[in-house]
Amino acid sequence: MRLYLKYASIILKSQMQYKASFCMSAIGQFLVSFTALLGIYFMFYRFRSVNGFTFPEVLLCFAVILTAFSFSECFVRGFDAFSTIISNGEFDRILVRPRNEIFQVLASRIEFARIGRMAQAVAMFVYAVHYSGIEWTFSKICTLIFMLLGGIAVFSGLFIVYASLCFFTTEGLEFMNILTDGAREFGKYPFSIYGEGVLKFLTYVIPLALFQYYPFLYIIGKSENVYYMFLPVLSILFIIPCLMFWRIGLSRYKSTGS
Repeated sequence: MRLYLKYASIILKSQMQYKASFCMSAIGQFLVSFTALLGIYFMFYRFRSVNGFTFPEVLLCFAVILTAFSFSECFVRGFDAFSTIISNGEFDRILVRPRNEIFQVLASRIEFARIGRMAQAVAMFVYAVHYSGIEWTFSKICTLIFMLLGGIAVFSGLFIVYASLCFFTTEGLEFMNILTDGAREFGKYPFSIYGEGVLKFLTYVIPLALFQYYPFLYIIGKSENVYYMFLPVLSILFIIPCLMFWRIGLSRYKSTGS
């Protein structure tokens, strides 16, 4: 952890060399998410509810998935940019160093400018908590924390899968954006509104619904099933097969010779 913090300190100092660029990037990230928020606002201005969910409830749902995605994109960015690491030969240098290659890739790139999206998510959290009318008990607060942790784990796992595919293709496969950036967009609303088929896929294949939809129902009182509270903890296990896939890809790695 001490070494990771050292990496983070160095990266932050390098990014702050151009303070104006850093601030504009953070503001840009905030505004990109703000346009999505406006889209939700204008829809609810015309339609008072969507599939039985109110505006503050949807904002709470969106805030969870946006926070989890922003955190993962900020601190797991090395895997998202892994195709560049392979193609320029940097991964060869990583392999000859004494530290674990996963740690080195993880610490190779941290995008602190993504804090703009996190600020947007925090603002939505504050609004949703105040206006949703939810009675915040200890169990519901724990559920919300579990949702954030589960979301970070699932998105991090998806970034690792994206990086692992680069062992076979060298270049990243853009279809993975459907499950990362696409999930962030689809996650603006509870996944049930997209149909039963999509909900099952996001439950049993890519466990996005385990940290977004089911515990959300428990928090807003649409379900009394207390087991929904622990489903985000189950979604954290998704990172295990992702790391196994990374190991399989690593065993087949061949240098690009760059």
